[in-house]
Amino acid sequence: MDERLVVVVAYDEAQLLDIACVTSTLEAANLGGARPPYRVRLATSGGRAVTCDQGLTLQAQESLERIKGPLDTLIVSGGMGFKAAAANPRIVGHVRRLAGESRRVASVCTGAGVLAAAGLLDGRRAATHWMWADEIGATYPKVTVDPSPIYIRDGQVSTSAGVTSALDLTLSFVAEDNGPELARGVAQALVTYLQRPGNQAQMSMFVAAAPPEHDLVRRVVDHVTGHPGADLTTKSLAALVRVSERHLTRLFIEHLGRTPGRFVRHARTEAAAHLLAATGLPVASVAKRCGFGTAETLRQAFVDRYGIPPSRYRAAQAQSGTHHAMAASPPGSQ
Repeated sequence: MDERLVVVVAYDEAQLLDIACVTSTLEAANLGGARPPYRVRLATSGGRAVTCDQGLTLQAQESLERIKGPLDTLIVSGGMGFKAAAANPRIVGHVRRLAGESRRVASVCTGAGVLAAAGLLDGRRAATHWMWADEIGATYPKVTVDPSPIYIRDGQVSTSAGVTSALDLTLSFVAEDNGPELARGVAQALVTYLQRPGNQAQMSMFVAAAPPEHDLVRRVVDHVTGHPGADLTTKSLAALVRVSERHLTRLFIEHLGRTPGRFVRHARTEAAAHLLAATGLPVASVAKRCGFGTAETLRQAFVDRYGIPPSRYRAAQAQSGTHHAMAASPPGSQ
């Protein structure tokens, strides 16, 4: 493979940052020595220029109608024009076609609405900007839309939250393709976090200091962070990747420095912190969503991890003003 062909789909009123975060991150990866390099192409219907929702015009490099696979990655940008794009049978049809010819498919922000219109998110859990999560979820009931995580990776399909979360998602692709060292170098070049601080609601789910290089361990990590409320016993995780519990435990200790059980507890506690900061869900509901079962179990894990109970953590976040725009639970989320 001489290059990794990445196609970014845009349309009128697409969000410029949704596009630029992806393209700039991959270009920085090329400068940092990505092998094979990424070749990024901006594609639109008819290959025409599009006007972003900030009023700037972008010239396409490719026509959706003429692109043929195989592609390494297909990424659909978001923006205020996503409803019109999702209702456009030409755009949706070509996104569906190209997804079938791509190793990896992703969306940024409300681009999830276009993937959903193409049927690519049916039966999957998906992320999008918290402001649009309820509307997209109601429009596409076969999709489980989660307003909390920065991004979700479900098999070959990944979805991310609003705007700059595209950096987090694209950095995870760089780490997957080239290893964590290059991803860290790219993050430094872009003056951004590889792991965002814990006081942000929609945040990157790099639970460890860097994504594990071991493919099997990374697959389990992605499953755990993407499904905190699922059955995550060591037995079920070992069955997921078809190894013995003993072998999985050995790999986790070797690559992450902790057992699968301790990793799961850590990931669930972080997921709970995100929901407490971003929504008004009762603590008991947060505990259930994150796999703790009871509020008391969550409280014990929270005190062990952060030194304070969930209620005090939520109050501290609200007082700091960091999440004042997200403090209320989205309509219909309870």
